[in-house]
Amino acid sequence: MLVQPDRVHRSVYADPEIFELEMERIFGRAWLLLGHESQVKAPGDYFTTRMGREPVVVVRRTEREIAVLVNRCAHRGAMVCAEGRGNIERFVCAYHGWSYDRAGTLLAVPFESGYDKRNLPKGLKAVPRVAAYRGFIFASLAAQGESLEDFLGAARASFDDLVDRAPGGELEVAGGVFKHVYHGNWKLMLENHLDGAHPAWVHASSVAVARNAPEPGPPGKEHYYDIAVRQMRQNGAPDSVWEAIGMWATPRGHGYMGDYHSDDRLVTGMGNPVFEEYRKRLIADVGEKRADEILRVTLWNTIVYPNCSFMSQFRQLRIIHPLAVDRSAVYTYCYRMPKAPAAMFRDSIAFANVVNGTGSWVLTDDLEVYERVQRGLTSGEVDWVYIGRGYGRDVDGRGATGTSEIYIRAQMQAWLGYMTAQPSS
Repeated sequence: MLVQPDRVHRSVYADPEIFELEMERIFGRAWLLLGHESQVKAPGDYFTTRMGREPVVVVRRTEREIAVLVNRCAHRGAMVCAEGRGNIERFVCAYHGWSYDRAGTLLAVPFESGYDKRNLPKGLKAVPRVAAYRGFIFASLAAQGESLEDFLGAARASFDDLVDRAPGGELEVAGGVFKHVYHGNWKLMLENHLDGAHPAWVHASSVAVARNAPEPGPPGKEHYYDIAVRQMRQNGAPDSVWEAIGMWATPRGHGYMGDYHSDDRLVTGMGNPVFEEYRKRLIADVGEKRADEILRVTLWNTIVYPNCSFMSQFRQLRIIHPLAVDRSAVYTYCYRMPKAPAAMFRDSIAFANVVNGTGSWVLTDDLEVYERVQRGLTSGEVDWVYIGRGYGRDVDGRGATGTSEIYIRAQMQAWLGYMTAQPSS
């Protein structure tokens, strides 16, 4: 009863007990995006992350196999691997020296004679399901469930778009990681990233500044700040632009925007020498017809419910980590195309600084709104959050207009499905 067709009860965002159930029933069951194979290129490469409440280590065991291990020593519970990344031959707990191989198998125990060897733990717990799609690593804490490809469904097209744009299909995480925390529920970010009705209001101050800024330079003579000017001006687009974009949602809660940003609107685009060189390299790889098909795709923000948001054209990806009912951490990654001109990656970094950086005029606006929403939802006088824009007019998973709230309704139906599903035996 907390989720109705056009409204959601505030407790879905504000009740700590519901949050605890989400950690068990959503983040403990769903496929979660953890990272990219480029982060673990060689055997022994690893990085740490989280799956809901569980700290985990993603490690390349062999040339062909990637494992995900719960980052908790089988002895006294210390995290075996400090947060970060590196390369290891074996994991050694810093507390008492218990060591494990890359598969998590217990190898050595100091003062071993003090234990009954028959009762020693076998090692670190392995996450039961790990799979990859186009180089992106997913895992699930549930031993049984649907396949990754079935889970992704139509959202596979967005990953295809991201990878297909790279000559040779090669992508790699590069440029560091932006990390920030906001005092709000994890669902607020996923909802906001497909919200075409908010930019003109939330980002009004940066829109005003951008409209008075110098014009972007002509092709080949751009300034570093041009992406910022274009992006902030675009946030102030007329209502008719936002209403005309495509908005799609899926039963699993995934969603994406289309028909919004073209390659000549914000990024190095048509007529630019860098873009022309990039296009030549793509043509050399896949042929002119296929290259043009790839570059005509205009997917924008994609949400992979429940923990990921990314932009194909700008090669940006954000993973959300719920910390508490009113506290969430977001990690933002940039992807480089190794076989594309270096200036393409410069654009990705510039865009990250503008939109996703902790000093960004865009991000800080959004974080302020998330926190205002969270504070408002603690009020007990008003029970419901209204998500009815476009309700009754959407067709086959597409919003009647680009500002339809179909994506929130789809996320909430997916939320309800996870929260009420019977656990697999």
